Amino acid sequence: MKPTRKNEKNIVNYYSIIESPVGKLMLVADVSALTGVYFVGHDHIPAASRTWTLDAQNPVLQKTAKQLGEYFAGKRSSFSIPLRLSGTDFQEKIWKEIARIPFGETISYSDLARRAGAPAAIRAAGTSTGRNPVAIIVPCHRIVEKSGGLGGFAGGLDRKRHLHKLEKIETKSGTARK
Repeated sequence: MKPTRKNEKNIVNYYSIIESPVGKLMLVADVSALTGVYFVGHDHIPAASRTWTLDAQNPVLQKTAKQLGEYFAGKRSSFSIPLRLSGTDFQEKIWKEIARIPFGETISYSDLARRAGAPAAIRAAGTSTGRNPVAIIVPCHRIVEKSGGLGGFAGGLDRKRHLHKLEKIETKSGTARK
């Protein structure tokens, strides 16, 4: 899984909505790569979504839905979906590092900043983690506080706890931010 930079001009995005154990997910793709996995009802769905075309038959969206189904069923621990992510250079470094975290493991926000080559940019690493456009696929739920607490999660802490339980990750949930 290698994220590639997206040229946003003249790109048509397609979407579908799927049910999952963590609620409805909006899957977004262009003709050849996944560009988004968003929690329906949360703040991070781009305003541009009003121009996207509903197409549950898009091959990338179908492959993503199938692999997410296998993940939630405990039959998949990694994804093999082409990605096209668009962010700042720093965000893209952060997302690439997050994508390297193995199933069932976590790292801290400070470790993430260090791995991205910016050890002092812990808050920026956290902000970039929250702006991850492909939740679950690029597993931002595997980033936790240095103390072992959950930290934040754009999809909400209940979803993060569910994903941790699925991956058998233990964290200090008592220290999680609200």
